[in-house]
Amino acid sequence: MNFQFVHAADLHLGSPFLGLASHDEEIAKQFSNASRGAFTDLVTQAIDLKVAFVAIAGDVYDGDWKDTSIGLFFNREVARLDRAGIPVFLAKGNHDAESVVTKTVSLPASVKIFPSSKTKSFHIENLKIAIHGRSFSHRAVTENYSLSYPEPVPGWFNIGILHTSCGRPNHDNYAPCTTADLVRRNYQYWALGHIHEYEEICRDPWIIFPGNLQGRSVRECGPKGAVLVEVVDGEVKDVQRLVLDRARWAVANIDIAGIDYEPEVFHRIEEAIRPIVGQADGRLLALRVRICGASGLHRRLKANAANFSDEVQAGLHRMNEDAWLESVRVETSDLEISHSEDTALQSLDLAAMLDGVEQDASVRAAAASEFATITAKLPGGITSVDVLPLGGIDELLREARALVLGRATS
Repeated sequence: MNFQFVHAADLHLGSPFLGLASHDEEIAKQFSNASRGAFTDLVTQAIDLKVAFVAIAGDVYDGDWKDTSIGLFFNREVARLDRAGIPVFLAKGNHDAESVVTKTVSLPASVKIFPSSKTKSFHIENLKIAIHGRSFSHRAVTENYSLSYPEPVPGWFNIGILHTSCGRPNHDNYAPCTTADLVRRNYQYWALGHIHEYEEICRDPWIIFPGNLQGRSVRECGPKGAVLVEVVDGEVKDVQRLVLDRARWAVANIDIAGIDYEPEVFHRIEEAIRPIVGQADGRLLALRVRICGASGLHRRLKANAANFSDEVQAGLHRMNEDAWLESVRVETSDLEISHSEDTALQSLDLAAMLDGVEQDASVRAAAASEFATITAKLPGGITSVDVLPLGGIDELLREARALVLGRATS
């Protein structure tokens, strides 16, 4: 009973990448195509490796389809697996729950989809494999599905497929369970989905989050893919990551404290981002650049943010034509400047007038109201996390103060 199988999850086919679309629709389209390309590569590797089957633990789709093109794409790829004699076992998650995805495209009979009404087991008789799973009926499943999974088939290799938060912090608590709940089932392997970072929760038995196939925002940096599991004599011998992402996200943090010469700032930025571009290994790259530190350039950078971003983007393209700037976050602070020495403000001490404005209750309330109005109009896929600085309203007001001072002295 020796075989290999691929465990994947969170394909999120059809993810709109609207955060990038707000900058450039063509770049967003390239990233969307990267998600499809990653799945195509997974299918190709599964066929080349002659795996016994592919397990997908939820969120094949990012949500309901605008049209059937994404369903036809998925059908085309799993049909390649079907022709190679490789079945697919699929549990639906919160993004592709039965109540969420309303359109359908028929799939090969070799694609086995777990029902949402109860747990079901599929068997591969010749290899003595039992695969147990359950799909989401709706987006916010709060039931502990793992408790309904059956006892293992004695003498067989038992796998549980489950889309779950499994107690991970800062994630929607869907199909909640504990590691102990899973261990008590006495399966040899748990194929989990929902968490987008690779994690080995346990090795006895093996409980794995493979992460998503393709990062979708700057909150999902680093290599992405699936896992290849090797089983020898009924036991897991090895788990190997398959890196499949076609596009990558990254963050560069650059401290410019004490630098007052703008060309030196760009030099430091290029030094910081060059190795990041190299680590992308030719992939499409979206990079967030975060600038911090006390600098005499603080006001100028705030006042000329667009020009500054353009120069950073130009530097990226000198390194790689497929390296794109997701955003520049200027989180610098001003140097202590004596207002009497600030000749541009001698007649009108604007800096002094703005001191403490961040704490004014009426100003804070007005800023919060304006921000709420703006975020309510954001298209799906862009959240307040994408546009609000790390410091929240406080940081927004500090940026506004710096912008006013920068424009006044430029």
